[in-house]
Amino acid sequence: MKKTIRGKAAKLSRRTFIVGSAAVGGGLALGFNLPSGFGPAVAQSANEGAEVNAWVFVKPDDTCMIRVARSEMGQGTITGLAQLVAEELECDWNKVKAEQITPGRNLARKRVWGEMSTGGSRGIRTSQDYVRRGGAAARMMLLQAAAEEWKVPVGELTVADGVVTHAASRRSLSYGKLAAAAAKLEAPDPKAIKLKDPKDWKIAGKPLKRLDTADKLDGSKVFAIDAKLPDILCAAIKDCPVFGGKLASYDEAKIAGRPGVRKVVKVKDTAVAVVADTWWRAKTALDALPIVWDEGPSASASSAMIAEHLKGGLTATDTNGERGNGERGNGDARKAIETAAKKLAAVYGTPFLAHATMEPMNATVRLSADKAEVWVPTQNAEASLAALSEASGVPLAKCEVYKMDLGGGFGRRGGTQDYVHQTVAIAKEFPGVPIKLIWSREEDQAHDFYRPISQCRLAAGLDASGNLVGLHVRVSGQSINATLNPAGIVNGKDMRQLQGFSEQPGDAQLGYTVPNLLIEYVMRNTHVPVGPWRGVNTNQNAVYMECFMDEVARAAGKDPLEFRRALMSQHPKHLAVLNAAAEKGDWGKPLPAGVHRGIAQFMGYGSYSAAVAEVSVSDRGELKVHRMVLALDCGHAVNPGQIAAQVEGSVAYGLTATLYGECKVKDGRMVDLNFDSYQIMRLAEMPKVETVIVPSHDFWGGVGEPTISVVAPAVLNAIYAATGKPVRQLPLKNVRLV
Repeated sequence: MKKTIRGKAAKLSRRTFIVGSAAVGGGLALGFNLPSGFGPAVAQSANEGAEVNAWVFVKPDDTCMIRVARSEMGQGTITGLAQLVAEELECDWNKVKAEQITPGRNLARKRVWGEMSTGGSRGIRTSQDYVRRGGAAARMMLLQAAAEEWKVPVGELTVADGVVTHAASRRSLSYGKLAAAAAKLEAPDPKAIKLKDPKDWKIAGKPLKRLDTADKLDGSKVFAIDAKLPDILCAAIKDCPVFGGKLASYDEAKIAGRPGVRKVVKVKDTAVAVVADTWWRAKTALDALPIVWDEGPSASASSAMIAEHLKGGLTATDTNGERGNGERGNGDARKAIETAAKKLAAVYGTPFLAHATMEPMNATVRLSADKAEVWVPTQNAEASLAALSEASGVPLAKCEVYKMDLGGGFGRRGGTQDYVHQTVAIAKEFPGVPIKLIWSREEDQAHDFYRPISQCRLAAGLDASGNLVGLHVRVSGQSINATLNPAGIVNGKDMRQLQGFSEQPGDAQLGYTVPNLLIEYVMRNTHVPVGPWRGVNTNQNAVYMECFMDEVARAAGKDPLEFRRALMSQHPKHLAVLNAAAEKGDWGKPLPAGVHRGIAQFMGYGSYSAAVAEVSVSDRGELKVHRMVLALDCGHAVNPGQIAAQVEGSVAYGLTATLYGECKVKDGRMVDLNFDSYQIMRLAEMPKVETVIVPSHDFWGGVGEPTISVVAPAVLNAIYAATGKPVRQLPLKNVRLV
């Protein structure tokens, strides 16, 4: 049996799959059980290389293949994790290569690599401890092997760049020559391993070049959408355009005899697909296929109706079981505001957003009598494995997922494995034949799991000195958990939707202390499915909180930076990034005529972020964002260069949403189905971006998502400074600025 990954064929033996030797060619194997300990070593052929443990495979030429369980979608997780392993391994970074493992191998080895989900900016921060221990364990075994070879105490040995040296006898051996001997040694107790202090890092913590760049630059990178297998057929699909609707009928006779078309397949109750020898033939045949939809009860829904539904949640106390819940509070915010010397209120709103990944949803599935395989871009390979098994009926142990680098993920390709389920349903009609399903751009836009829509009413009270004495926040919006994880809603509460407003330090703490505070969430769900979108709810909540803070500061007659600082004495890490952004962003210094600054800070995904934006607004209301300075404290900085790249990417993603992002609903369906109406920011619109890393070296935070949250409010606050009018609705394309 053969598998094909990125266009290259490699033998996959039954023993490899069932026993999970974890490397083509074999070698020295040490099972690394997480987190309790290490398993027994298994010797293999030393001539072809050696698996020192689950994370490290050493070749005879001293190349260190570092296994990575997480997905790569441009965020640099593979390089960062490899740096952490290599740091403890003490190998030569110039000889490091990365290898992505499959969930089938992981399952066969009792999940030796741990969970394989990549989302929530967790790829490094939740893996760092055990991958570092994997590298350290491999180093210890290789040193012990050298000590026994030379009959010297291991304490007399040193290692650098993958070469073990005994200075007294002037002998040295490379890792490639030691791995086989290390196979005979007992694995170290993981609890006894002392990891390096990050201040002593030589590989981790450095802005090293990424391991996954070369083939992207020369065009040889093969994404899942490019997968080619012998005898492969392609499929295009259309699902009911109204969520909750069904497929009523179709007239297959109308496309009979079209070149290359093999079959029309009904997919569950809601969709129809055409299978052909090329995707374009499948797609054009599908476009010509007469289809009748049963659009169901939501066919009259519109953006205006949804907006009214949300608006009702801002004041309702109990509506059809959806009620406002005091998710967080101290003091008596309502009374403090009512009796304040000065009070103000505002209502903000943010729309549905699509993920708009450059690579649309796709999967390639091959089903046989005793095997199910899928080639897929996935943020959660184990979720893809589960979907493959569930949809095919093939046991997990006989399923395999070949995950490939993603052409964009942003949360869309995590737990929502709809495209895998669809591909399996089609592949059942073609036993033994690989079926590649590719969604069109229109299908991708029409059937996303969108960023939740919401509105927020904020009210504040100031005393006679302009101090904030009361703050009341009520968010009315759609719940991701209601769509994807109903068990996450307890007693009508969904704390996930108040991300960034937490009282406790940790993942998403509010960075202000207010004497009287009340924060509420009212669940207002719609027929439109929602899901995680890069930054998820911190993005909306940061707009609400940080833009209103500027309104309150202005009402108090105070500088926005100083007003925030007065509320942050109990939040030193929030304050540190705010100060860093303000300093680098030249807050308070003169600007060119017509240019204005805005500032914002927020926390999400375990990291602290702040931003300063410089913008101008012309007499005709044309906005230009000139410069953005972003500060980030993610604790330990594994690759500063990659952190800066992620921050820059978050500005592009966040500004696109701020300027243009909006998925409208008409007649129950999404209407912005391609990039002509769902506009993406152009290169010429990108501002100068400067990144300030503020490492505090005492925690592990995320990187990919945190800074998105401060992009929009910093820009909106700069617009407020320029025009004197707050912007309370997004996107800006719908707002008249002057």
